[in-house]
Amino acid sequence: MIKREISKTVLRLARQYPVVTITGPRQSGKTTLCRMLFKEKDYVSLEDIDKRNFAQQDARGFLARFPHGAVLDEVQRVPELLSYIQTIVDHKQQAGFFILTGSQQFELLENISQSLAGRTALVKLLPLSYREAYEQAKKPPSLERCLYTGLYPRIFDKKLNPSEAMAFYTSTYVERDLRMLINVKDLSKFEVFLKLCAGRTGQILNLSSLGNDCGVNHATIKSWISVLEASYIVKLLRPYYKNFNKRLVKSPKLYFLDTGLASFLLDIQNETQLKAHPLKGALFESFVIAELLKKRFNAGKPDNLYYFRDNVGNEVDLVCDNGNNVDQVEIKSGQTISGDFFKNLRFFSALNKEVRNSYLIYGGSESYIREAIHITGWQDIATRGI
Repeated sequence: MIKREISKTVLRLARQYPVVTITGPRQSGKTTLCRMLFKEKDYVSLEDIDKRNFAQQDARGFLARFPHGAVLDEVQRVPELLSYIQTIVDHKQQAGFFILTGSQQFELLENISQSLAGRTALVKLLPLSYREAYEQAKKPPSLERCLYTGLYPRIFDKKLNPSEAMAFYTSTYVERDLRMLINVKDLSKFEVFLKLCAGRTGQILNLSSLGNDCGVNHATIKSWISVLEASYIVKLLRPYYKNFNKRLVKSPKLYFLDTGLASFLLDIQNETQLKAHPLKGALFESFVIAELLKKRFNAGKPDNLYYFRDNVGNEVDLVCDNGNNVDQVEIKSGQTISGDFFKNLRFFSALNKEVRNSYLIYGGSESYIREAIHITGWQDIATRGI
């Protein structure tokens, strides 16, 4: 059993709110987490057809079976339950009464905002962090091994071949669930779309270009991208615009939240291929951003990550907005530090007096401070964060 860093946050919220809702991608470990943390509660999966039919046909009778609350898994399958849950928790006035999980965040949150506003805490569980996956390892993995394997829990729990596991994941969850939700009629175009998205990880999103390459229109691509983002397959990193004018680029950057899935879609068959792969840098950037996002979500904090780019190409990979100040991060997969790596950090520091800390995260192992910039090895950022 891999201990999840988000556990403390979930238990704290369960002492403060009558309902805790855990969302995240398929196979990120939501069910395992709930069953580990709330062993005393009844557990019901609404993927079970008989239980789902019961809940749909007699919601009151279904919930009456759980006088002490329950863990309701995949609750988006029966969204009408949420109104009844609202009535129960308002009457009971008991913290941590229901624990809800859902993979399809876009459906789930829409219903929650209508029925459980102010009554539920929302927690986002992404796949394993690097530290969760490798803390007990006798020997730390190479960077290429880490990027190729990805961090979905099942790969580590069952010691699966990453390429095989991601092939099954794509066919059973990504294609089946997402195609059903957005009514994709041409599977081949959707498969091309997924591969093209993987090839664009770390790049500024151009919907028209993506649509032309897929053979579908701009509106369709926008719909498909929004579903990938809402289901935690990709992250759209928005541009940082605070205190700046319209010279800034307004389009988001696209990142896959699991480099193992992206590697599979890029037809990378083993870690050796990654050493000289042209997208290794983009995958490394995706890995770092996903790790920092997990760290925030695991601590119950909101997403405050952006990127900066102006119209002449000055760019900082990551800007962490802390409210009254910002941290800036440059991400390079190379193992050797070059003086050019500092150029954009210096530019943004001169432009923005709110910069608190500057980080250069690279593919090497040493961490030290140089010219007031925190040079940080990739394993240190994965275990400590910023």
